[in-house]
Amino acid sequence: MTTLHNRPHTALLVVDVQNGVVAGTYRRDDVVGIVGALVQRARHEGVPVIWVQHSDAQLVRGCDDWRIVPELVPGEAEPLVEKHHGDSFEDTPLESVLAGLGVGRLVVAGAETDACVRSTLHGAFVRGYDTTLVGDAHTTQDRTAWGAPPPEQVVAHTNLYWAHQTAPGRTAGTVEAKDVDFAALA
Repeated sequence: MTTLHNRPHTALLVVDVQNGVVAGTYRRDDVVGIVGALVQRARHEGVPVIWVQHSDAQLVRGCDDWRIVPELVPGEAEPLVEKHHGDSFEDTPLESVLAGLGVGRLVVAGAETDACVRSTLHGAFVRGYDTTLVGDAHTTQDRTAWGAPPPEQVVAHTNLYWAHQTAPGRTAGTVEAKDVDFAALA
């Protein structure tokens, strides 16, 4: 249903699952394991896996915190998009990568829920992509000291509102990893 013409394919977009991003996050090990299982399923089913990696003054390119967590290893042929803003599309080649693969539908997982995942979901959706959030495959830090809700509530709220996101000619939704059906989304 995507508004992008001649884009029949689905891709798994893995956002910022980096050492310095997920260290100390809510359900870190569970989420990384779920993302890893999704990556394996996508590869097995021939679905492109696109990796996104943030860099900035705190996540300096090449440092250990910047690296993708050791439990997840991008394949040599899998695109890796470096970004400097929350939205993975902003000032990156992500759109060109997806266009080259004929992708009009994204399945999104990663970190952090209330920052780069949220920005990327909205960025994809307004650019015309059908966008599915994997509800148990994203995480965030505890920011209650700054007035934010606890991380489990941030995750739950994001899952709730994304499940009801609408716009003409596009679909959105939230599914658990066990319910991701790449073939049905293709």
